Amino acid sequence: MTDQTQIPENATCWPRTAAVFGASGGIGRALCEALTAGGTQVVYAGSRRGEGLMGDAFRPFAFDLGDEASIAAAAEMMRVDPPEWVILATGVLTLGDGTGPERTYRRLEVAAMAEVFALNTIGPALVAKHVLGIMPRGRAFTFAALSARVGSISDNRLGGWHSYRASKAALNMLLRNFAIEMARTHPESVIVGLHPGTVESALSAPFQSGLPDGQLTWPADAADNLLGVLARLNPAQSGRVFDFRGDEVPA
Repeated sequence: MTDQTQIPENATCWPRTAAVFGASGGIGRALCEALTAGGTQVVYAGSRRGEGLMGDAFRPFAFDLGDEASIAAAAEMMRVDPPEWVILATGVLTLGDGTGPERTYRRLEVAAMAEVFALNTIGPALVAKHVLGIMPRGRAFTFAALSARVGSISDNRLGGWHSYRASKAALNMLLRNFAIEMARTHPESVIVGLHPGTVESALSAPFQSGLPDGQLTWPADAADNLLGVLARLNPAQSGRVFDFRGDEVPA
């Protein structure tokens, strides 16, 4: 499907260069492929091992959200030709040891909360710290991080999933902060969070049972949806969170 990706008719931009942090995941890989199919000439594709995608357009690099030095090195590598779009396709819902989202406050654990925040909030903040610093003044760019509708405080009616919800709410606040700060020096910048919906991936796999028909999205479709949203955004919308349809997610 990705070889048929087309720039949306009402798009305001499409990047010549882009960077995807988390390129080895289902959504990340699909984003990389859809970008090149849409005409992006250079895609910096970041993963923990720095490998996986093949093709003349891809520039693989290694990074670890828990290792700031690796993030700084990745940003420095891009400095000569900074990406016009940066997408963080990273995040965790279930930890590597099988610890899933807490359904009650009684299940809160310090170590698990710290790891969720490290991967969902602090890591993306460090990527922003180093990547935003290489963006030239006077040039438009977009910085987007995968967030989640459950990170909305005003839309929270069910509770539970404490660490995940809180880490995404904190990420949304940081994106808002970065948008305000960058607007002072880079008025053409767009910094947003993206809610991809429920995508067929390792992250959502344990929670797919019982989903209504049509609610699960394949990675290639999710990538096309998200890139279509990014292509239509403008600086006036910076600092907000948007879902895969382009609708704003309430704070």
